[in-house]
Amino acid sequence: MEPPQDVFGRTFVEVMSEKYSPENFPVRRGPGIGVVVPITCPQGSPMKDRLNLPSILVLTGCGINRAGDQAEIAAFCAHVIELDLSHNKLQDWQEISKIVSNVPNLEFLNLSSNPLGGVTLEPRWGECFSRVRRLVFNNTQVSWDTLLLLTRETTELEELFLCLNEYSSVSASSMACPSLRLLHITDNSLKDWAEVRKFGSMFPSLDTLIMANNNLASIEDSKDILLRLFPKLRRINLHNSGFNRWEDIEKLNFFPRLEEVRLQGIPLLQTYTNTEQRSLMVAQLPSISLLNGSVVTDSEREDAERFFIRYHLDYPEEELPYRYHSLVTKYGKLEPLAEIDLRPRCRAEVEVHCEEKVEQLSIRLDQTVAELKKQLTTVVQLSTSSMRIYYIDKCSAFGPEEMKYKTRALHSYSIQDGDEILVVPKTKLKAGVQLPK
Repeated sequence: MEPPQDVFGRTFVEVMSEKYSPENFPVRRGPGIGVVVPITCPQGSPMKDRLNLPSILVLTGCGINRAGDQAEIAAFCAHVIELDLSHNKLQDWQEISKIVSNVPNLEFLNLSSNPLGGVTLEPRWGECFSRVRRLVFNNTQVSWDTLLLLTRETTELEELFLCLNEYSSVSASSMACPSLRLLHITDNSLKDWAEVRKFGSMFPSLDTLIMANNNLASIEDSKDILLRLFPKLRRINLHNSGFNRWEDIEKLNFFPRLEEVRLQGIPLLQTYTNTEQRSLMVAQLPSISLLNGSVVTDSEREDAERFFIRYHLDYPEEELPYRYHSLVTKYGKLEPLAEIDLRPRCRAEVEVHCEEKVEQLSIRLDQTVAELKKQLTTVVQLSTSSMRIYYIDKCSAFGPEEMKYKTRALHSYSIQDGDEILVVPKTKLKAGVQLPK
């Protein structure tokens, strides 16, 4: 028995022809709503009597490991601008270049989860990437040397995705890639700031740096170096870094255009409440307009800065952060806020009056009227069914309020210490006893 045809992989042309065969698209919608167009009618993409390809091709997880007939690719893919080939078996740069070189308008290429580790890219194969603006190499283990060659060839490259590639170090390039705006390099092992420093010279126009889950230990450069390192950086994501000093947070202020910071899951913040974390971070980063995805308003910033001053009031002078002194210059040395207990009261000391008898009683305010009656039976020697009870607010001009609803909670009466509970036997009420006013 012969093995299945795709045991050793399939060609790009085979998969493309199969997925976009007219048999899978017997009719296509035209530009008008509800208008059905026969498959022989041209609609922007080449038909060649066989295929109907969109400008965005998604061929993921199809077992592709080689290009196939290049003339076929050129014939059908002239209009394609985005190509997703993730989760295939491509591991030969020559085969990849055969595909890319025959897609002349390609702007986006996703090669994630293809086994590209240890595979050499020759310069002549890299030339075809020159028009690509966005490259995705997540979980490919593509070598850094290969990336340097690609960034030299892709003169219009704007976005580069390099997640899950086990990088612990990178090598600097003698030639910068001035077009790159976004570098997404999460879930690697770049712990040393010396490696991050290399990105500054390689990508001088970097706008967004996403480095979450790298366990970066600290920011080691001085203010003078940081001011020049990322001159156009506006967004940085350092989630789950290894920062354990406030000095590392302060150094983010030295990136001259930084507007947005994402920084959660770091050891430094573990001992603080969520509110304290955000307030202290906002106060430390005066130029940031977005923190962890939330807008920082002017009022939030002022509250955070005032909180920052009060938080450090008891610190020794030598331990006060630099930011403390600048905020004291702005607001003055603030006094601690008064501590006000806003928790609801749970008990009250009241006077229980029953005929001539008066007793002091501590009652729970979370109980109901029915439960209070049960408590009173031992005090006034009456059954719950033979008494009526009234609440008298000693600070109110109004008369007694009958507590007639058995399920009503006592705290809803706003009972305070010193108020009175009047117990009247029902027999007395029948006899026409007058209640106190």
